[in-house]
Amino acid sequence: MRWFAIWLFAAGMAAASEDIADKYPGSMLYDKPVEFIPGVFSAIGATAPPTYENAGHNNNLSFIITGDGVVVINGGAAYGLAKALHDEIKALTDQPVKLVFNENGQGHAILGNSYWAEQGVPIVMHVDAAHEIAEYGGTILDGMKRYNRDQAEGTEIVAPTETFEDEYIVEMGDFRIEARHLGPAHSPGDIVIWLPQQSLVIAGDMAFHERMLPIFPDTITADWIETWDNEFEPLGATYVIPGHGHPTNMAQVRRYTRDYLVYLRAKIGEHIDNGGDLTEAYYVDQSPYAHLDTFEELATKNAGRVYEQMEWE
Repeated sequence: MRWFAIWLFAAGMAAASEDIADKYPGSMLYDKPVEFIPGVFSAIGATAPPTYENAGHNNNLSFIITGDGVVVINGGAAYGLAKALHDEIKALTDQPVKLVFNENGQGHAILGNSYWAEQGVPIVMHVDAAHEIAEYGGTILDGMKRYNRDQAEGTEIVAPTETFEDEYIVEMGDFRIEARHLGPAHSPGDIVIWLPQQSLVIAGDMAFHERMLPIFPDTITADWIETWDNEFEPLGATYVIPGHGHPTNMAQVRRYTRDYLVYLRAKIGEHIDNGGDLTEAYYVDQSPYAHLDTFEELATKNAGRVYEQMEWE
């Protein structure tokens, strides 16, 4: 617990802000990896949309130094970003990277796979994430190239080495690493990495912190809440590395993920019951969350998408 308290103090001194363009000049990484608990590191991404300045590093890129090899969680948003993460790993250990997990099929999780595949590292993801890559990979890559320009060099769409449906368990060195698909959440193929011996979950986009979560057209918010209540929360994790924002605990990610979804659905439900239409739904009160990064970009979109879902529930 003392280690955790020290880490939280350090993280608090450099609180997340979408106004900071780059916290680690000289590297494509937005910020330098930090050891959260012994052996578990994360390079915390920007709490802002992907830009040239942050090189698309707006999610958390984590890795575990197990004693018998390194496991990486997320390929990164570009070939160069994955290489930058690997450079940091090599500065910390001589242990080779033996496995890469992708938290889902989104660009910031999968586009750096081309670098890891070049290194001969197996890449594992959920079957639904693999389907996203197969169907939309070209579009995802084109979108990244538009903002990343020359920093997109070397990036190609790479299929996973392996896929799984429910869980993928690795015993490596001092760690038991359980990749789990808990159910529908933020996007197709979302997984978490559960370390039972350390009581730590690398949550991916199951959980958000410090920035507003986006609700996509295929994000079914009622299902996300159900997965949270029935599968994610019962893990009982002491430590949480969210998909976005600094590592924290379950109470904080619950506040900004599950509780936000419940709050917004309640507001939209009231709006529908009062005969409100879609145009007005965009402006339901979300002021309790106005302090979060990306609020201005996402709040109205989220409200509209929840209205479109709940109108037919």
